Amino acid sequence: MSTPDLPVDARRLTDFHLPAPLLDPTTLPPPILTSEPGSFAQDTLRRRIPAILQEAIDLNPDFDPLVRRGLDQLGIELSSGRIRALREAAPDVALWNAVSAPCFGRSWLDVPWYWAEAYFYRRLLEVTGYFREGRWRGFDPFGAKKRTEWAATAAPAATEALLAGLPADPAARFERLFHASLWGNRTDLSYMVAAHLGGTENSHAERENLLADDTAATWEWLQAKRPSRIAIMADNTGTELLMDLALIDFLLEAGLASSIHLYLKPQPFFVSDAMTADVKAGLDALRAGSKAARALAERTEDALARYDLTLIEHWFSATSLFYYQLPDDLQAELAVMGLVVFKGDVNYRRLLGDAHWPATVPFADAVSYFPMPLVALRTLKGEIIAGLAPGQAERLAVEDPAWLVNGRRGVIQAKLAG
Repeated sequence: MSTPDLPVDARRLTDFHLPAPLLDPTTLPPPILTSEPGSFAQDTLRRRIPAILQEAIDLNPDFDPLVRRGLDQLGIELSSGRIRALREAAPDVALWNAVSAPCFGRSWLDVPWYWAEAYFYRRLLEVTGYFREGRWRGFDPFGAKKRTEWAATAAPAATEALLAGLPADPAARFERLFHASLWGNRTDLSYMVAAHLGGTENSHAERENLLADDTAATWEWLQAKRPSRIAIMADNTGTELLMDLALIDFLLEAGLASSIHLYLKPQPFFVSDAMTADVKAGLDALRAGSKAARALAERTEDALARYDLTLIEHWFSATSLFYYQLPDDLQAELAVMGLVVFKGDVNYRRLLGDAHWPATVPFADAVSYFPMPLVALRTLKGEIIAGLAPGQAERLAVEDPAWLVNGRRGVIQAKLAG
């Protein structure tokens, strides 16, 4: 039995626009640039993004000659050309071109890192005709890769192992699910270096890799506040998404929230970012699994039918804007949330403005502009970090020079005041 089409709240209460910032961007540390020699940011645009583009070509041999030519031309632009504006007719083009204007005419190896990645995925959709009438309208160029996560031995197996090992004590159960939601972030289909590390089966073995852990503080806060609403900014589909659904199920069943809003991407973004179609695919995969997996799928579908769980797509989620640039409608909606949970590396980068923060700056200080309580669950896949103890970053650099980018380490960091 297949999961029926899921209700989704497509938030377009405001048109695409550049919001007024919640802080003065000039007060932030310098942005991470793709021009920094030897950096992960530079490697992303020099090696990883071209490989992702080639994979999109290989995954979709049925692309017609016009699309293939466009993909080849984008590849040439990435390696040796100059960045150009979007040329199609789509609702978001004016915003993208306004935000991106300072980068047009420059090399992809001479621009802000997060903008470059976000703009690449938008350009990819332009080439493949995602927004145009025709055969490829609404087509996910990474759909074939996402589907590998729904094999019985992949995300469903990891979820079944998690559900089978949950402790009865509520605090311990929350910790187990919270940590599984964190380490599920390793299964990022745009960066498979981290995926082989696993991490959902044995949380105790991962404690040494958890560089900051506000799990206990978050649990105590939830117990004390019992917020009626929680927002979760999703990251990857597959294993991570199913771990998130298991966490959501617990939060609702335990009465720690009466409703949860799960924010998804409105279009393909960063290869494996979760969309509504991925939630449906995940529930179908759970339905084909064990008794516990089927029960999780049924409870999730019931929560969706009751609107205890709401799936939301907002245009902001698939842009190059940072969280200090929240549109008014999204800011107003989050303002009534008791807690906002940010999943994954990109959401962390967007929270911190993708800037070169000193590692010892308190996390709460780096996100002090954000007007609601928040917690970030992130495995490290980018050269950005805050909230570490003095000397901690230096020790890690000696132990493992790639500690910031190889996905082995993680953080659970909260700002619960405000």
